[in-house]
Amino acid sequence: MGWDLPERVKRLSLPSYRYQPQDLDHLELVLALEEGRVAGVAAWEPAAAGEGPADARALLLHGLYVAPERQRSGIGSRLLEAAEVAARGGGFDGLLVKAQRSAQTFFLARGFSLLPVADPQRDYPHRLWRPTPLLS
Repeated sequence: MGWDLPERVKRLSLPSYRYQPQDLDHLELVLALEEGRVAGVAAWEPAAAGEGPADARALLLHGLYVAPERQRSGIGSRLLEAAEVAARGGGFDGLLVKAQRSAQTFFLARGFSLLPVADPQRDYPHRLWRPTPLLS
């Protein structure tokens, strides 16, 4: 509900952003809990072939959400770190994010780079990529 949109648009569109039970068959979710309450969630799954740069195997960070009152407290960074650990552990070349325009600065500040839009009719315009460092 923290998106900069009219309340009516939020009310009408928000149900489509909620995870459904069948989503859990495909997504890995990690919760950030504070005092027994959910403060944030991250969800990821392997990206389809060709969604990442070149021939890279990408882990798609499907969603990273932090409760508005808990933003800027490090929760989003910790959830992002959990996704990176999963990417490394799964042998992925990097993390792919299809971000909201307003979230781009968060990912850019954490070393992600914008991927070029080759086909504006097909490509999501706010795709970001960060290679996964190799374990030493």
